[in-house]
Amino acid sequence: MGTPDLRGTLGTFTFYTDDPEELSRDVSGGRIIKVDLQHGHTVLRLEGPPNALRKDHAYATANLIADVDRDHPVMRLQCGDHVEVLTEGEWSRWLRADFPLISHVSSVSGEFRVYVKQLHPVFELYISPVNIDPAAPALPVSAPTNWSRTIADEDGRFFTLGIPEDTSALRQGVFTLPEFLRQTHLVFEDEQRLLRQSLRNYKGGLLFFYFSSVDQNSHILWKRYDAELLKVYREVDECVGEVRKAFPTAKLLILSDHGFTTFDRAVNLNTWLSHRGFLTLKGAPGEDTSLQTIDWAQTEAYAIGLNGLYLNRKGRERSGILASPDRLHATIATLKEQLLAWKDPANGRQVVEAIYPVHPTKENAEVAPDFIVGYAPGYRASWQTGLGGTPVDEITDNDDAWIADHCVNPTDVPGVLFTSWRVPPPRPRLQDVTVSILKMFGISPPPDTTGEIIF
Repeated sequence: MGTPDLRGTLGTFTFYTDDPEELSRDVSGGRIIKVDLQHGHTVLRLEGPPNALRKDHAYATANLIADVDRDHPVMRLQCGDHVEVLTEGEWSRWLRADFPLISHVSSVSGEFRVYVKQLHPVFELYISPVNIDPAAPALPVSAPTNWSRTIADEDGRFFTLGIPEDTSALRQGVFTLPEFLRQTHLVFEDEQRLLRQSLRNYKGGLLFFYFSSVDQNSHILWKRYDAELLKVYREVDECVGEVRKAFPTAKLLILSDHGFTTFDRAVNLNTWLSHRGFLTLKGAPGEDTSLQTIDWAQTEAYAIGLNGLYLNRKGRERSGILASPDRLHATIATLKEQLLAWKDPANGRQVVEAIYPVHPTKENAEVAPDFIVGYAPGYRASWQTGLGGTPVDEITDNDDAWIADHCVNPTDVPGVLFTSWRVPPPRPRLQDVTVSILKMFGISPPPDTTGEIIF
């Protein structure tokens, strides 16, 4: 997780279209590019990495030549010396492109997949985020570094992006739900191949494998598309069966670090803070709060991130005002009381169930929030709150395709732990699992570890 695409982002798709109603524009998680087909022919400029050898750090680009058959829903796509023939509704294999940094001297390799959404009467072509090429990685995506190259040579290319399921394309209307599910299944097929490769090379010790498909599909399908989500669970369950069959005597742990709940209402926490006097906005009276900025000299608390609540502390924040212990304690007490009493005016439900103090390490003390906000099921911080925004309304309906989440009160979304052997009754925590695994291999945990031995 966290591995970027070749642009250095967490995933930026490109969508090319000649729709007369569309304009070239950046959208969340992607770019929409207006193209002009001349007699079915166009050259698509695909952006790769920022070129650090240029003063302006402009993105290096590769040209893709697209030719659409006038009479049939089929196209030819040429990338370098490779030619791919694709029909409408078809996904390509992994394609490779070289992005020149210095012409004929230095270039960076990337990989991507293409989906032909529509060819007639409108041209619509989706290109996945350009992944770091595991066969020629511009940045290390494995340790040792050459391991990704070995896997690519043995089993073919695979997604290297940290979270490759493209929820952004669905949320921006580029994918329909069936198209999104097909893309997520391609990710699962890559994960399945990587698991089988790992099993073939397993010689003992600890093998950890992560499936992203359950989490990302749950964000889109939970409680609304149960049959589709159940299919994802069954596919992962079949992989568990493969592991048990391959190594029947191995100790097997199946772990999720969280559960899920619905995301029905989006909470604009900074807006609430401003209405209660904890946060002050600069701007003309009556001006849209989303256009105003925070007046730090008058602000006691602010929210950023999906669950983070910060106090405007003097000495930590650049314009902090809270310094004396008495004022800090008074602000905290009032803030907690009012947050826990907050009711949704639309239905009378409690919005926040719990407020958790944070005890950061010395290394994280300057950036960690002071409190974690435990939202009630059905509520979550809005996307704008995550970026520190202050929209007009305190709570709005969530009309996004992202309909479920786990960034709520953790007691409402517990994870699960399955083991192939009996574990004592106490309720395990994440840190207990990691400490227990260390013990299985005779390794003492670090002295500041809080976990307990549970098996």
